[in-house]
Amino acid sequence: MKRMEDLAYCVRYLAEERFGAKKARETASSLEGDERALFEAYRALVNVREPMPAADEFLAAQDRMLRARIAEMGIVDTRALPRTPLDGRLSLWRGDITALAADVIVNAANSQMLGCWVPGHHCIDNAIHTYAGIQLRAECARIMQAQGRPEPTGLAKMTGAYNLPAKWVAHTVGPIADGNPDDEDRALLASCYESCLDAARETGAESIAFCCIGTGVFGFPQKEAAEIAVRTVRGWLDGNGPGIHVVFNVFLESDERIYRDILFG
Repeated sequence: MKRMEDLAYCVRYLAEERFGAKKARETASSLEGDERALFEAYRALVNVREPMPAADEFLAAQDRMLRARIAEMGIVDTRALPRTPLDGRLSLWRGDITALAADVIVNAANSQMLGCWVPGHHCIDNAIHTYAGIQLRAECARIMQAQGRPEPTGLAKMTGAYNLPAKWVAHTVGPIADGNPDDEDRALLASCYESCLDAARETGAESIAFCCIGTGVFGFPQKEAAEIAVRTVRGWLDGNGPGIHVVFNVFLESDERIYRDILFG
């Protein structure tokens, strides 16, 4: 199977790059034929890889493999999602944001803007960088090098989406609320949504999918964050025209219940 061959090649390449040829052969041999274990090894290796050039052969194999995995996962076209009864400009969808074919998907980034460096971590930053491919970290590194300082909270940076079915990724850093947000945290969270919408408008995007910004390790309470998200998005759309279809993407059942209560009454 071509996908397995590409995946095994990518693991060997990354392991040799990091550990040397002998370790790479041992790693590939121990995982031979086990696609799940191979992908876990691939993900761990790309999560800790510095943003640097790679061989064209690796990039071609990586791109084929990632696109095949995403296609198998099932790509969801945001244009087919039902609109909410509260507001026909909005949709709610529960699932993996890396499978969404939207013009823009939003990544909850950290201030270094280089993705999650914890091997296999189940955060959205890790997932987006893993499935986009190593090109995304490289682009983010170029942006951050030119900027010369950490990314401020509440703004947004737009990049390509590479192997994701989206066209662009909007990266935004949410406030660190640690479970007890103050008024500044609330204002900064609202700014994240506004900044992403502003950036999406500049690209001419017709759809954008928001994750639950700030509610993971940054500790913004889920219900209040959802209320701010919906209120801010609706206010922005009221002031800027109805041209963008906004999808609230959730992954947890608890977040889906919260958004459903807000959006469906």
